[in-house]
Amino acid sequence: MYATTYAKAKDVADAVSQLKGADEGKLLAGGQTLIPTLKQRLASSDCLIDLSDAGLSGISDEGGSIRIGAMTRHVEVETSEMVKKAIPALAALASGIGDRQVRNCGTIGGSVANNDPSACYPSALLALGATVHTDRRDIAAGDYFTGMFETALDEDEVITAVSFPKPEAASYVKFPNPASRYAMVGVFVAKTSSGVAVAVTGAGQDGVFRHGGLEAALNSSFSAESIDSVAVDDSVLMSDMHASADYRAHLITQMTKRAVAAC
Repeated sequence: MYATTYAKAKDVADAVSQLKGADEGKLLAGGQTLIPTLKQRLASSDCLIDLSDAGLSGISDEGGSIRIGAMTRHVEVETSEMVKKAIPALAALASGIGDRQVRNCGTIGGSVANNDPSACYPSALLALGATVHTDRRDIAAGDYFTGMFETALDEDEVITAVSFPKPEAASYVKFPNPASRYAMVGVFVAKTSSGVAVAVTGAGQDGVFRHGGLEAALNSSFSAESIDSVAVDDSVLMSDMHASADYRAHLITQMTKRAVAAC
């Protein structure tokens, strides 16, 4: 690792102040991505700002939505009776992230801020029409994700919470990499009063995305069979050592079918 200083933020305002005062300051949430990246010298920072005491954890029922603080760990989402009752698909998604160590350290805010193209949470945000709350504004999920590892966040902006509207039904199914448990393809299907949304992670060249063709078929007939004739364009999908674009296209169809059947 490069030489760096470490500081704990006492609240969000303190975190923002320290970010602005550093040349290359970085926020430290669960550290499951940032710390390995720093150790491998793929990134550097002159100041690590720890958010663990900034008062950003917790889960609350807001009536029509579930609000989850940015520093809430995956295991807390996984085991929350409130989440299990309101959005069981979200609790199930959290239970499949990484391994036990990752779930006990990693946070929802860290995952959403990093926007890894194979992360699970972005698909839930996009399919459920979630809102990302920061220290200065609210950002709709559809406007938040702007590309692979890219978001609408400004450099000194801090995620404080994410609000998930309660769906009529929802399910998340992923085909995980057997080693990392990252999604080679993950599909989140949500039925709401606005219709059916299908969000795909782990496959797109630009990161998480909604699939209009699958949504149209499921809005016409909510059944696994209804998507048999839907074509998935593999030209916009990733191809790497784990899976070809063509195979990922096949997985998108299959994971969608399984998600629909589980709703």
